[in-house]
Amino acid sequence: MDPLLDFGPAVEGAQQVAAAEPAGYMALLLFLAVCLALMAGFPVALTLGGTALLFAWIGEATGTFDGAFLSALPNRLYGIMTNETLMAVPLFVFMGVMLERSRVAEELLDTLTALFGGLRGGLGLSVVVVGMLLAASTGIVGATVVTMGLLALPTMLRRGYDPALSCGAICASGTLGQIIPPSIVLVLLGDVLSSAYQQAQLDQGVFAPDTVSVGDLFVGALIPGLLLVGLYLAYVAVNAWLRPEALPPLPADERPAPGELLPRVARALIPPLGLIVAVLGSIMAGVATPTEAAAVGAVGAMILAAARHRLTLDTLRTVMRTTLEVTSMVFLILIGAAVFSLVFRGFGGDELVEGFLADLPGGTASALLVVMGVMFLLGFVLDFIEITFVVVPIVGPVLLAMGVDPVWLGVMIAINLQTSFLTPPFGFALFYLRGVAPESVPTSAIYRGVLPFILIQLLALGLIALWPELATWLPEVVFPD
Repeated sequence: MDPLLDFGPAVEGAQQVAAAEPAGYMALLLFLAVCLALMAGFPVALTLGGTALLFAWIGEATGTFDGAFLSALPNRLYGIMTNETLMAVPLFVFMGVMLERSRVAEELLDTLTALFGGLRGGLGLSVVVVGMLLAASTGIVGATVVTMGLLALPTMLRRGYDPALSCGAICASGTLGQIIPPSIVLVLLGDVLSSAYQQAQLDQGVFAPDTVSVGDLFVGALIPGLLLVGLYLAYVAVNAWLRPEALPPLPADERPAPGELLPRVARALIPPLGLIVAVLGSIMAGVATPTEAAAVGAVGAMILAAARHRLTLDTLRTVMRTTLEVTSMVFLILIGAAVFSLVFRGFGGDELVEGFLADLPGGTASALLVVMGVMFLLGFVLDFIEITFVVVPIVGPVLLAMGVDPVWLGVMIAINLQTSFLTPPFGFALFYLRGVAPESVPTSAIYRGVLPFILIQLLALGLIALWPELATWLPEVVFPD
């Protein structure tokens, strides 16, 4: 037969595509069903695992899914159980909750208010700095926003501060726990990106793959996190200069004497700063892994609480119960996500996503833009844990195979989710603050106040996109190959 008239390969290819299409549609339907169930308020872990198993059963019945994929589930669960990196999660949660119970935030805010109170905008500057310190010591976004809303917002309103700017500063500084290490977000994201990076290299035929660690992500997030803090402080300072009536200084009779201020500042700042240096410094010096540093942080938080005479049996019992609840939630979601990812891959969903992103006009830049846009929108309805465990394993290997740096990608994702948590009308930080804000503060003021900070977030994202070295330079210096 004339080779030009031999349609065998084309027919065979068409048959393969036709056979693959139902499975691809099932993968897409699985993802949509999970998102809809989560938005309806069903439990995350049970939704992920239960929906995936239901679709696997339907897939086997319709011949679009091979049940052998689920045979890999025990190995995946064993890998989760023996993953030393994930041991950092309960330790960092314990550290954060213990510091919260020892009322570090209250003392820091009072002290920094006394330090900066004589300046116009001093309360706003104090809120941003305390938010940074709490982010670096607790890393729990919801607790930080609620704590700052209860402690700082009434004071700011009583001193005549603009309600919108006050709410914006509290929400934005409260979400710094997403990006400033040691962040639980970065721990989970680092573990997922590490697996995605190895998978991307293996798919490319690299059988001695490079690795990326949580420590790399911690160090890579330092400069972007401090950049955000600097931009927040600059915004508050410019507002104080342009609108002095909206950010008045404290009256002279409410400021402490200079002789009293220095010992007070030292007593409030040195212990939490020492703890932060011990945790991050041990990682950057290479003397401890993030998990070991988390243990140092947990013990240090107990010592700090004991020094403040707040380490009681009741406090310890409450902290341990909260740590157990949060850790159980995280690991149950991780198990559900493992089932979801296996079924999604069994339907060929990873190949579907890879083909879609690879075929986009504009190459890697367009693929990144689409992924960031989807994550931003999902951040309205899903928590960072769900996005990290569900979305990142799907898109991460594809983007990393395109040559995207894993540390840079992790930092971009963290700041993107932080921005999503600030954006009206669904941002989680807005809900946290609305729950504790006085009734005299309308919801519109909260929305109006966060808009400038959202623009600051987008500016930071743009700067890191233009200069990836902001995220990649420090890890290369601290952890040279």
